[in-house]
Amino acid sequence: MSNLPPIERSKRLAAYTAVDKHILPEHKIIGIGSGSTVPYVVERIVQQGKELNADRIFIPTGFQSKELIISSNLNLGDVDQFPTIDVTIDGADEVDLELNCIKGGGACHLREKVLAEAAKTFILVADHRKNVEYLGTNFTPGVPIEVVPFAYAKVLQNLHHTLGSPNATLRMAKAKAGPVVSDNANFVIDAPFSREVMKDPYTLMARIKMLTGVVEVGLFCHMAEAAYFGNEDGSVTVKRLAASQVVEERIAAP
Repeated sequence: MSNLPPIERSKRLAAYTAVDKHILPEHKIIGIGSGSTVPYVVERIVQQGKELNADRIFIPTGFQSKELIISSNLNLGDVDQFPTIDVTIDGADEVDLELNCIKGGGACHLREKVLAEAAKTFILVADHRKNVEYLGTNFTPGVPIEVVPFAYAKVLQNLHHTLGSPNATLRMAKAKAGPVVSDNANFVIDAPFSREVMKDPYTLMARIKMLTGVVEVGLFCHMAEAAYFGNEDGSVTVKRLAASQVVEERIAAP
């Protein structure tokens, strides 16, 4: 594992620290998110041992996390069976000062938000590049918006002419002809907004969500309890809620 590139080491560091702090022996129903940091989350959970994991149920947010759960010989469940989850750990495309985040770069944000809302505790893990002052700083494609295929052209027009995203585009697939299709058989629009608009992600999320045809918006506001960012020097930056305020601390490299 020491041969991992620096960014991968930082992702693993964040994931391991978050699992150690939040996946405790009493937690039996656990949500597993999507993205490039999540394999390290599952890796650390497996390291907790077969005995501890024997009576746990793991709920995936999509195909990737489902395959991780199965390949790791963990017990697979569904949110239909377990609508209340003890802890969900997920990655993020970006996290701001208030623990709001952008998700949906992998087109899984509908299921990710369901599992985030179902969880008693929602935790984010990412590398240091995702730790920003304002959303949209480094993640430039825009806000991911899942839409029903029937309505995508209408929603694009709304975004272009009403909500102030003239460069909103339908996300196209890279290894197939045509658009990206989500696990829910929907399309995804990427809508970039100005810095001023992104300073208030909750209001933006509510305005987009009100558009008929929109299924879910990749802005997760007022949901996360903590975020763990792996740094290049081996330390971990932690942002967490404490008495309704976000405090930041740094855990030194082991």
